[in-house]
Amino acid sequence: MTKRNTIQRQFVIAAVRFLADHPTAEEVYDRITMEYPDISKGTVYRNLNSLVESGLLGKVSVPSGADRFDHILTQHYHIKCTGCGMFTNVENMDYIAGLDEKVGEATGFKMEDHDIVFNGLCPECQKLESKSKN
Repeated sequence: MTKRNTIQRQFVIAAVRFLADHPTAEEVYDRITMEYPDISKGTVYRNLNSLVESGLLGKVSVPSGADRFDHILTQHYHIKCTGCGMFTNVENMDYIAGLDEKVGEATGFKMEDHDIVFNGLCPECQKLESKSKN
């Protein structure tokens, strides 16, 4: 069954694309309500999940944090700054093909997929940390 392309779905997709930094559901909701204050949080959450199920958005599960949503659908990795919380794509790094299969062989799990989120201190936070030490 094809999902209807409702105005709410369009708002959600537009907000995720506008907030190109992998927004949380709450950030998507906040963005939409700036222009459309009558939309409910439930509507935004339902549409996000529906769009992920339909393959029109990606969802990145973040350990110890809220899930994030991605409009880039090709396989890629993400990195989160442990200082400022910036969440972004890892650029110029090839996706490791066959990683799911290798993990499955090593563990006996029937793999579905994976999310890898690297954690580290971004260049700006490194500069701030360096300044505070001096």
